Amino acid sequence: MVKHKVLLLLLYFFTCQFALHAAAGDTIHVITQNKASAEPPYDWPRDSLVSQNLKTWQDWKFGILIHWGAYSEWGVVESWSLCPEDEGWCVRRGPYSQDWYTYKKAYEDIRKTFYPGKFNPEHWAKAAHDAGMKYVVFTTKHHDGFCMFDTKFTDYKITDPASAFSKNPRSNVVKEVFSAFRKEGMAIGAYFSKPDWHSQDYWWPYFPVLDRNVNYDPAKYPERWKSFQKFTFNQIDEITKEYGRIDILWLDGGQVRPANTLTDEIKPWLGKHMWIQDIDMPAIAKMARKNQPGILIVDRTVHGEYENYRTPEQQIPSNVPAYPWESCITLGDSWYHTGAGEHYKSLNWVISTLVKIAAKGGNLLLGIGPDKTGEFAPEAYNRLQQIGEWMKVNGEAIYNSRPLAPYQDGNLCFTQSKDGKTKYLFFLAKENETLPASVDLPAGFAGKVSEAMLLGHPQTLKIKIKDGKKTVIIPASYLKTMASAPALVIRITEK
Repeated sequence: MVKHKVLLLLLYFFTCQFALHAAAGDTIHVITQNKASAEPPYDWPRDSLVSQNLKTWQDWKFGILIHWGAYSEWGVVESWSLCPEDEGWCVRRGPYSQDWYTYKKAYEDIRKTFYPGKFNPEHWAKAAHDAGMKYVVFTTKHHDGFCMFDTKFTDYKITDPASAFSKNPRSNVVKEVFSAFRKEGMAIGAYFSKPDWHSQDYWWPYFPVLDRNVNYDPAKYPERWKSFQKFTFNQIDEITKEYGRIDILWLDGGQVRPANTLTDEIKPWLGKHMWIQDIDMPAIAKMARKNQPGILIVDRTVHGEYENYRTPEQQIPSNVPAYPWESCITLGDSWYHTGAGEHYKSLNWVISTLVKIAAKGGNLLLGIGPDKTGEFAPEAYNRLQQIGEWMKVNGEAIYNSRPLAPYQDGNLCFTQSKDGKTKYLFFLAKENETLPASVDLPAGFAGKVSEAMLLGHPQTLKIKIKDGKKTVIIPASYLKTMASAPALVIRITEK
């Protein structure tokens, strides 16, 4: 555990950039806020349609984030091995790793062999839908600049003749993915990286590349930076205009931001030069909402008007945030598919994490990376099926729910319906722990419970009262068939 507050702050802000990847095991960090790490105020949307859509989004609670690109051919981290920073997530491996220029050339040539012959987005979409997920966020372009859509503004794309998959009739991957998930009734989110490490207007070949940032001073070379602004604007215009209904524009790369949003904690991202990379979000937002009225915009970590909800990564807040939020957390070891031997977190972990997030009013965006063939691993499909089986019985306590104090108390969590008339108590089982024969109700419920029902069981539960304490008895018939379930949910009706 990091002991010093400064290191804790840096850890939190760096994780928000997809720079940190899930550690081995099932550990999820808890964001502990104090005076030193108090966040800037949240700006509620002033557009009534955006505000309405944001409230709808808050009811969804559960979505899927899919990282996929040519890098999947090698089974390496998405984009970051191109970044010449001395960090664990930027390590280069393989036969080209000793020289950065050789490695960059080889990395950009991956598209010549990347041919995901089993690409079947309908399979992904059905599995996600059946798991109870309500929306998808898909990587249209990551930091490496390789476009998974048929953009007109670069040839570094999956549909270009130099890319092996361009010969496949489904080569416009973004179009196929969005269509498949839309047919399952799911909302659509477009992940888009603001930095583009392939663009010569971001990493200008005239200068060496030093880190994740632009490698020239935009203030000194304004015409080159304006060209990059126009390129970014045009690509987002394509995505929001030509790919059907899009509900979320999910922008990554928080170093690309205007000067007035910088804080002392953010400045380390900008390297020693501290060059300001203002992409002109007002123009982008105006265009995106002209193309997609009411679209939610998530300019990650850039607090202000264009961050409609916040996105802690691989973490759950310790408190209940006073703004809309979504924890993006991986199911496997990383956002990308690492290949054979990847560790997938357990069903108990997923349900426990989802419940803890819902209890604090957030959404869980679960990250799953397809492999180089275009398929999820069998373990991922199996886990999604298991999640769906639990959600079919207990989803009413997750969807459309609101936080209920004390939110979490040990292995108990709490939510309530929007009108506050129905309350839900979750008992979260530990790994390999069987469900209990009884559950003690917290003191806050004493004297208020008129009826308790176990979701998935048709009969009213017996309640024992002793010394003012109420204990709900779990039926033996339920335990006989559901003893190994990851959690049970008790619906409580008050007088």
